[in-house]
Amino acid sequence: MSDSTGAGDGPLTVLSAGAAALARADDLDTALSVIVETGAAGVGASSAALFALDPDRPGLELLLTLGMADDAVDGFAAEVADTPDHPIHRAALDRSGSLGRVQPAPDGSSMTAVDLPLVVSSGGVEDGIGVLTYGWPGAHEVGTREETLLVGIADLAAAAIAAFRTQSLAAERAEWFERVAHTDPLTGLSNARTLNRILELEVARAQRQDSEVSVALFDVDGFTALNLTAGSRAGDQVLRQVAAVLAESVRLVDTIARTGGDEFVLVAPGSAGVTVARRVMDGIAKLETVGGAAVSVSAGVARFPQDGGDAESLLAAARAALSGVAGRASIAEAAGEPSA
Repeated sequence: MSDSTGAGDGPLTVLSAGAAALARADDLDTALSVIVETGAAGVGASSAALFALDPDRPGLELLLTLGMADDAVDGFAAEVADTPDHPIHRAALDRSGSLGRVQPAPDGSSMTAVDLPLVVSSGGVEDGIGVLTYGWPGAHEVGTREETLLVGIADLAAAAIAAFRTQSLAAERAEWFERVAHTDPLTGLSNARTLNRILELEVARAQRQDSEVSVALFDVDGFTALNLTAGSRAGDQVLRQVAAVLAESVRLVDTIARTGGDEFVLVAPGSAGVTVARRVMDGIAKLETVGGAAVSVSAGVARFPQDGGDAESLLAAARAALSGVAGRASIAEAAGEPSA
């Protein structure tokens, strides 16, 4: 075997460029492109392809190709992905790899290929995550130093995939925790924490713009009795149905939240709180019965600045109005004095 490293860039240049891409690239495609293309130049390869094993679904996914005609890429990807005995597919699954594999080139001539499994280790357990293949026209002998360089390139590619997958997972988890922190798990609406923050912001904006904010507080009529007679599952069903109607009835600028039990709060910029509340009640009136009982809500509506000068007093005014409703499916407006 020859100890040549190929006709292109030296090993240090190749590995330095790949490490820089791994450390600084903004996305996986950019990192892999630099690693694979610099590697190809370093070993004098005319073509390359990188397949990844997707952890969320079976099969191989082609992430990039080099030196391959555009009209040949789809067929090549399908052939490798759909053929478990294909050398590239087998290298990814078995983590075996091959050096100096001879195969037909697209033009009918022969070419030499190497298949490099991409392997990472976590907790002492090795995990195959894909395969990197390089090709040379005609015969090509892979020397010891070139083999070492190729393995280094494959390790960089594997590290890039693992790093960006970890980063993506961390971002997804952070998004999930953020959503959980601000969302009611039963209905998917905003929770009390989010409602309070938004109401404070809307009141502050109304103060700056000398405008109004409406707050409507909804309670499900007869909810406690429904839970006792039909059970908590029926109660949860009602809460989800009411939440769906609320979400469909409000405007884009409005915020709707479940703040606890059977209590829902609407924050509506402007003076349209009663109008939106009536629209909500009309939608809920169309719901089917649950546990043999019709579903309805009652509402108390308060407005800034007439009924309260801050978020807390507005909610208190809406709750006081709700306590004075005249029966099921009723709306009551707060009777506050203009604020100073």
